Amino acid sequence: MELELRPLEAADAETLASWAVDPVFCAHAGWRVRTSPDDAVLWWREAIAAPDPLLIRLLALHDGEAVGYVDLHGDADDARELGFLIGPSARWHRGLGTAAASAGLAHGFRVLGLARIWAEAVQANVHSVRVLRRVGMRETGAGGAEDFLGTSSRYRRFELTSAEWAERPAPQ
Repeated sequence: MELELRPLEAADAETLASWAVDPVFCAHAGWRVRTSPDDAVLWWREAIAAPDPLLIRLLALHDGEAVGYVDLHGDADDARELGFLIGPSARWHRGLGTAAASAGLAHGFRVLGLARIWAEAVQANVHSVRVLRRVGMRETGAGGAEDFLGTSSRYRRFELTSAEWAERPAPQ
């Protein structure tokens, strides 16, 4: 499965905000649950209009429908941190996370010309850890402590170089 990535547009604010009323999604993503998507639309409009200069956030589309986003974060010319998010939770367990992470790697290496992409996932978030392994990232060590859904855990760090990416087998 392949996803299309494109820059966020003002019209995407409503879709992204709609995920903030899904308590399962919010718990996993670290978002505050909103009583109405309207509560989050303004935040998203501002984030899209004035993005963080260190963050490239790309909307992930499957068959023309927004299904998540991919982040490439950092200020180094040759390396960025990968992040990915699929929303709402009803879309999980369909391969979209793997497709989003893979598309993010492709964008980072092909479009941005990065030499290295790294990522972190909380060990207790077994699905995110599995996605990073599935796209060919190798574990490089442990990061800081973090609670995930009420469980004490630690971050696991991963990375992939452009040479490794070019030689890796396709994600399964």
